[in-house]
Amino acid sequence: MGRENLIGRDREISELQRSFDSDRSEFVIVYGRRRVGKTYLVDNFFNYEYDFSYVGGHKRTKQKQLRYFAKALKKYAQLSNQPKFSDWDDAFDALEEYLETLPAEKRKVIFIDEMPWIDTPQSEFVGALEMFWNGWAARRQDIMFVASGSSTSWMVDKLVENQGGLHGRITNNIYVRPFTLHEAEQYMHSRGASWDRYQLLQTYMVIGGIPFYYSLLNVKESLVQNIDRLFFRVNGELRNEFDELFNALFTNTDNYKSVVKTINTVREGMTREEIVKHTGLDASLLTKILRNLERCDFVIRYSQFGNKTKGDIYRLSDFYTLFYYRFVDGFNCQDEEWWSHNFNSHSVESWQGLSFELLCFAHLKQIKQKLGISGISTSSSSWRYTPSKCEPSSNLHSKGTQIDLLIDRSDRIINLCEMKFSVNQFRITDEYESTLLNRIEVFREQTKTTKTLVCTFVTARGVANGIHKSIVNSEVTMNDLFC
Repeated sequence: MGRENLIGRDREISELQRSFDSDRSEFVIVYGRRRVGKTYLVDNFFNYEYDFSYVGGHKRTKQKQLRYFAKALKKYAQLSNQPKFSDWDDAFDALEEYLETLPAEKRKVIFIDEMPWIDTPQSEFVGALEMFWNGWAARRQDIMFVASGSSTSWMVDKLVENQGGLHGRITNNIYVRPFTLHEAEQYMHSRGASWDRYQLLQTYMVIGGIPFYYSLLNVKESLVQNIDRLFFRVNGELRNEFDELFNALFTNTDNYKSVVKTINTVREGMTREEIVKHTGLDASLLTKILRNLERCDFVIRYSQFGNKTKGDIYRLSDFYTLFYYRFVDGFNCQDEEWWSHNFNSHSVESWQGLSFELLCFAHLKQIKQKLGISGISTSSSSWRYTPSKCEPSSNLHSKGTQIDLLIDRSDRIINLCEMKFSVNQFRITDEYESTLLNRIEVFREQTKTTKTLVCTFVTARGVANGIHKSIVNSEVTMNDLFC
């Protein structure tokens, strides 16, 4: 099987191989965010060698879906005439008949891609799939059925958490995540890019770890030139991606966009109650929307220190969406080189600080590895302190404070993480050192913790030497995040 084109994906490859080598029939689902490389993974693992493969069509009617399914069956079964199906039961019956003609000793691989698009209203597709699997495939030992789709919420609701005939029938659940910085670097090197890690770090801050977006980059141009071409030119490929992305993933997309846009307005994130207040959405509907956004890696939820039952913070975690809302949404300027003319502006600097924080959240594993605590049990959270209105205004703590990332360790140490992006080494000023000392003091006073508090800096270039650097207990730099 040809896998030489795959970057990373070691875990996913291992899981596919395990299912292929199994002595029973396997129902495997491969899911994840749109453009993350699910189809590419499966196609390259199997070297495009399937016994049957079909791709669902977006917004096609039931009859058109059935027609194209019949066309695919004609090709694989080498039929002289294309069959006609009245419903999905007929279609799966015909698939069974064809598969039974194949050699008994052969492992039969079926790949149905974009399955959520097949399940049109009143299609009864899932019911037919249940009968195909439970009544025939699961009773054999030679079937490997792979289902994939970008609508993560559909894949989870209809397959993973199915409460009907498919309940507990999924034998392997493979979630394809975006590339890490390390994998993104490998991919860019495979394409002959000579970009240094600082430029690759900035690239990740724009498009995250989405392989398809990396495939659009012209490695002979600078990142600045690429951003202009993809985002700010009329009909730029990523300028028009946003609506397609949400329309492909969700129904009632306006509600999802409203929630994402609301969360994006507050740098430090929002609680569920705050989102309800700002959007006016029904609480139960918002719960569903937030759950689906989490499943698709659009938002990240993390607890507040010392409060594991309520007050969770939701932050936008999709890098492309963050960049789109900051600079592209509503963009009416005719300057097709807007980024070239503004990448040193204050608004870009503010976005870089936020995006770098999200990058750090996405690479907590690498941060823990650098700190030498990979083998220690930890929990990650944030912390907010908002003083009561009756607190004296002269109190040093009256303004409130926040720590975006704490790593609470089982060895009774808490890393208070400061994540700072800068072109050069980050320099701690006298004023900033005072802010940090005050923040640590407020945290200890308000949480009553008796654990040792250490100040950790995560930066691109490191912390500059100076009289105030002594407050830094440990450092993580850009190179550490690429491990």
